[in-house]
Amino acid sequence: MALNPQFGTIIPSQQQELLQSNYLQWTDAGAANFADFAQQYLPEIYEAEVERYGNRTLSGFLRMVGAELPMTSDQVIWSEQNRLHIAYDVPAANVVAGPPTVLTLPGTVTNVVSARATVVILDNFGGEVKCLVVASTPGVGGAITVEPYTSTWAAAGLAGDLKIFVYGSEYSKGSVTLNSNGGASTLANNEYVSVEPAFTQFSNNPIIIRNKYTVNGSDTAQIGWVEVATEDGTGGYLWYLKSESETRLRFEDYLEMMCVESEVTAAGSAVALGASGAIGSQGLFAAIEDRGNVQVGFSAATGIGDFDGILRNLDTQGAIEENMLFLDRSTALDFDDMLAGISAGFNGGTAFGLFENSEEMALNLGFSGFRRGSYDFYKTDWKYLNDASTRGGMVGPQSIEGVLIPAGTTTVYDQILGTNIRRPFLHVRYRASQTDDRRMKSWLTGSVGGAFTSTLDAMEVNFLSERCLVTQAANNFVLFKGV
Repeated sequence: MALNPQFGTIIPSQQQELLQSNYLQWTDAGAANFADFAQQYLPEIYEAEVERYGNRTLSGFLRMVGAELPMTSDQVIWSEQNRLHIAYDVPAANVVAGPPTVLTLPGTVTNVVSARATVVILDNFGGEVKCLVVASTPGVGGAITVEPYTSTWAAAGLAGDLKIFVYGSEYSKGSVTLNSNGGASTLANNEYVSVEPAFTQFSNNPIIIRNKYTVNGSDTAQIGWVEVATEDGTGGYLWYLKSESETRLRFEDYLEMMCVESEVTAAGSAVALGASGAIGSQGLFAAIEDRGNVQVGFSAATGIGDFDGILRNLDTQGAIEENMLFLDRSTALDFDDMLAGISAGFNGGTAFGLFENSEEMALNLGFSGFRRGSYDFYKTDWKYLNDASTRGGMVGPQSIEGVLIPAGTTTVYDQILGTNIRRPFLHVRYRASQTDDRRMKSWLTGSVGGAFTSTLDAMEVNFLSERCLVTQAANNFVLFKGV
């Protein structure tokens, strides 16, 4: 016999029977059932959150490899040395076979090769000839006239694009002037060119990052406690500011992700044509793409060959002895397979100089070391490349699979101080002065939770930072990308 009235779709049974019609469901969202006997008993609720994603934070990469330094300006400028020796690439179209043989330098470079200089000229097919420069035209895109020492130009058989570098000079015995004609020093053949030391100047600008967490006044009156273990090392019970804690952690991740991912606003882009006023900033990936080295398609099958190619390229650059590899899971396993195929394996003859020669310290930081050639490498996983909420799982030509970063410091000329200073290859610059430190600001606004700054019936927790990344000597960095 059914009761009247019925409580929604729930029909009590005259006996204690397990029926679909008399089941009281706590999570029943039906409007008619919301106020029924399902509310009579409290459910069994676990206080502690389940950390199903483990440590969710992504920051820490820059703390391993760099430093944070204050700045006061809208722009940070640094200078990097150019190469000491003189070398040029000459396209095949700029070669007029002789005699006399004339080579015109690319129109973007300034000729600083003097007449009477001795040069080595190479092609891409193994050809080589040593020549004396008998005449030189100074200026941008200048030309040099050369005469081979051991043969004629035709017999030398050079073809295609050429590379030229200076290895010395030769003057006639008893030369009084710099003019090979023996007369007054008219510099007619450009026999004396002062090679001035040169440098390349780079710059980056900080950008402002902001975020905000808001809780209204009514919700602050409904106290609920949750036991948490947060990624920043704290633990215990939190009230409604549990969400504020996660907002802060997410913002701290953004501070690092911005330094890694940001791009400078390009002329003609939608941002440049719009009215947002965003100028962007050059992050790590953009700096390596622009000024560094890119390795495409590293794999275990070709690993040792590809890696030795990277070493040969490092030899042509700064040849920094100690380097760190931050890799995604797939590339890290490729390195493991590569190392397993060579006799030394892991830690073979490696000196952990970067970690005060302490292998234990290196391993505690998650690094494994190996040595190849004259280089030491310290390998670790980079969670940013593995996390599914960021670059984890990405495949294809644009996927980032790892980065090689030189360890230690480099010497640069500081435009503000007017002197040479030592800085880590990677470091963060943030805006700060005696009155305002914008490294990581947080403040409360509203009329709730101790803030009495406005009539807003809420508490707003504001976060702000202004910073940029300085990537010095990017020619020593390697970016690993997918195919």
